[in-house]
Amino acid sequence: MPACKKTTRNPDATAAPRGDDRGTRRIPGSGATATGGDQRIGYARVSTRQQDLALQLDALQQAGCARIFRDVGSGTIRKRPQLEACLDYLRSGDALVVWRLDRLGRSLRHLVDVVARLEERHVAFRSLRESIDTRTANGKLQLHLFAALAEFERELIRERSQAGREVAKAAGRLGGRPLKLTPEKKAAALAMRERGDMTMSQIARALDVGRTTLYDHLELPPLDGIPREDADDELAA
Repeated sequence: MPACKKTTRNPDATAAPRGDDRGTRRIPGSGATATGGDQRIGYARVSTRQQDLALQLDALQQAGCARIFRDVGSGTIRKRPQLEACLDYLRSGDALVVWRLDRLGRSLRHLVDVVARLEERHVAFRSLRESIDTRTANGKLQLHLFAALAEFERELIRERSQAGREVAKAAGRLGGRPLKLTPEKKAAALAMRERGDMTMSQIARALDVGRTTLYDHLELPPLDGIPREDADDELAA
């Protein structure tokens, strides 16, 4: 009978998984084993390399995580390679475990969205510090409350933005970039041009605006049929 080939796993928890290699493995700190689809998978993150992951890793290992993915980077950044690898690695029946909620989500809305996607895949979520476990009734209730808070936060931002626009409109301020040429500068530019002793380039420098801006805002045709790029030379002659 031919000998069975022994398959080994890459011990580096930060390495991205290859394919669907979800064999039986021993859970650290216990004599139990877990098969693919019934594992606790940890995710840890620190903002800088000067910070230590040891506290999070120890807590996740004590929680029985079979594998721990880790990222170094601010929680506000969108691209977190090991989080993406972790989410890809999870299977139906697994549980994603984090030390604290803010290690996973960029914001409350992002956290709720991630957990909702996990639920759709029948993956549980557990946060150790907050004692949240979506496999329990209390855990599900807490996540529903978070979802309601995230929606409230979004509506509040929308209402404040709308109120700000209405106040600006009532005060005569329209949206968009500020005008480059204010009414005062426009009047000064017309007066300088009427005197005829300054070129458009000189007027533009005096008013700290571009020459093209002057032509666009003053709505002036080329002088005596002279193209704009040649007008200054004609005036200076």
